[in-house]
Amino acid sequence: MRSYDLIEYLAMLIERDGSDLHLSANAPPIGRIHGTLVPLTDEILDQNDTRELVLNVLKESQRAKLEHEWELDFAVQVDNLGRFRGNASYALGKIEANFRYIPAVIPDLVDLGHGPTVERLANLREGLILVTGVSGSGKTTTLCSMTQQISRSRACNIVCIEDPIEFVFSHATSLIRQRQVGADTQTFAAAMKSALRQDADVIVVSELRDLETMRTAITAAETGHLVISTLHTSEATGTMTRIFDAFPEEQQDYIGAQLASCLRGIICQHLIPRVDGMGRVLASEIMTMNHGIARCIRDRRFSQLAGLIQMGGHDGMHTIDDSLLHLLTNDFIALDHALAHCRDQDFIRTNFQKHLREVNGDPKKKR
Repeated sequence: MRSYDLIEYLAMLIERDGSDLHLSANAPPIGRIHGTLVPLTDEILDQNDTRELVLNVLKESQRAKLEHEWELDFAVQVDNLGRFRGNASYALGKIEANFRYIPAVIPDLVDLGHGPTVERLANLREGLILVTGVSGSGKTTTLCSMTQQISRSRACNIVCIEDPIEFVFSHATSLIRQRQVGADTQTFAAAMKSALRQDADVIVVSELRDLETMRTAITAAETGHLVISTLHTSEATGTMTRIFDAFPEEQQDYIGAQLASCLRGIICQHLIPRVDGMGRVLASEIMTMNHGIARCIRDRRFSQLAGLIQMGGHDGMHTIDDSLLHLLTNDFIALDHALAHCRDQDFIRTNFQKHLREVNGDPKKKR
């Protein structure tokens, strides 16, 4: 029999500055601490433990949906701890769950590690902006930070479509409407179409999950709205490939023309463990739009994007390799982590060795 309840497990996670709690049958409660999975206690949870821990936090309607659909996204507010995004599902017939901690205060973009280019993107009045990265890379936090900046800087109508709602906004200069899929609307695509009839200036979509949502987002951006959303891709080239592959071949020329016209930027991000062990630091790749990139997108020459990003510093662009090298040479991250996330390992090694020679003439110094 387990010794703790869900709130106590979540408290252990917060005390250790963790981001996620994992509850799985025949395993201890696991926390993700600075990117690493760590047992929070020595006890092993059985299938009755995990089922009880999960179902006790759900509303009756949520329990019914989980039993019917076998998976569920939800959010839970815990007094004196904070808000958590939850996902419950079945594995080998047993209920398991993940809880992601949502900080009470939305960080500013500069505090997340973003530079002036991302702030400039948030100040645009129309077009499509995509925030991309793997799971746990901070996409939602960046998305919400951009939304917060917009709401503070100008008066506009912001419609947020989320599943589930994570950060809860307060109205500032702007009016912010947060709609949760499954509670306030049936689907992302339906909510997107509705937003076009709600006098929205800015439409924030937590994720472009399906073809219809992608199509509507692109159309909204093309018709004068600012649309900001996320995708699970790790770099700009992969982002474009993912979007084009979602559409039938006969529609891809038209989609290419639309994106060349309305896409304003792609922010690809990773969270890398700090070399001093004090959490993680942001590494990013930023692509903004210029004539060369627009032509590549229109002609589907995605292999050329990385080179154009590398040459686009005057337009506020930088590659993931540039970002990693900056973090490496300023002693924020270790060489092995830079090599694990880079596009060109030779670029990282060569320039890091050059840096070491310039600093102390010791090219064999290890990180």
